[in-house]
Amino acid sequence: MFNIPHERIATRLDRRELLGLALASLVLPAGAQTPAYPARPVKFIVPFPAGGPVDITGRALAQKLAELWGQPAVVDNRAGAGGMVGAELAARAPADGHNLFVCSIHHTVLPALNPRMSYDIERDFAAVSFAARFPVVLVVHPSLPAKSVAELIALDKARPGTLAFASAGNGGGTHLAGELFNMLAGTKLQHVPYKGSAPAMTDLLGNQVPIMFSDAPTALPQIRAGKVRALAVASVQRSSLLPDLPTVAETGLPGYEAYSWAGVLTPAATPRELVNRLSADIGRALA
Repeated sequence: MFNIPHERIATRLDRRELLGLALASLVLPAGAQTPAYPARPVKFIVPFPAGGPVDITGRALAQKLAELWGQPAVVDNRAGAGGMVGAELAARAPADGHNLFVCSIHHTVLPALNPRMSYDIERDFAAVSFAARFPVVLVVHPSLPAKSVAELIALDKARPGTLAFASAGNGGGTHLAGELFNMLAGTKLQHVPYKGSAPAMTDLLGNQVPIMFSDAPTALPQIRAGKVRALAVASVQRSSLLPDLPTVAETGLPGYEAYSWAGVLTPAATPRELVNRLSADIGRALA
């Protein structure tokens, strides 16, 4: 499910590198010593509700790292404001290596949408590791007549502005996937942001919203259960998870590509040796 590069670490968050999915880890030089760590339970602050891909990533890392460290690692879900509530909490947390922030693509886009945020994603955080990349899948409620991307486009153009799509929140990969679709297809799908993928999927299942650009981990169980209809995958190539599903580009929108991702940050004042240690340990957990 995940495409996980793991090569080097930057001490400050470079938004351009994250958007290019180039962040990774730096293993400590031979002979380097670090203080005993962790000295107590480590908290993973996840800025979205339980059940979504960023939450799943955080929980998978917490489980593996707890085994590696012999110390508890817990997930603290702090959803709200498209991921800003959790980010604000993480930015103010003690910089002692015991408070980690599981970020997503939202956090590199939000500064452009809200320049008056109480934190600065570059100044207030240090990058620890890239963690996961998620394909995006275009899914619809089974009651929607469209059975292909072409039919969805035709349906929207027949009654422009009346169809809506759900996403995991403003500025996220699934939101951007929908806006890119509108731009290339000439559609006018209305965006309905949620606090995360799980609540968005709940409303799609209940037909409160007919369309969703969803991360694959959230969509796959519902696709396989026949509860939603998948129209296309947003990646450049077909996904091995859904090999019979065409890409959006194949359906007549060349150049279309969208995805989402998750990474791990820590407060900027965290000592460099701890950032390096965390980076190396997360690399082992991901492996």
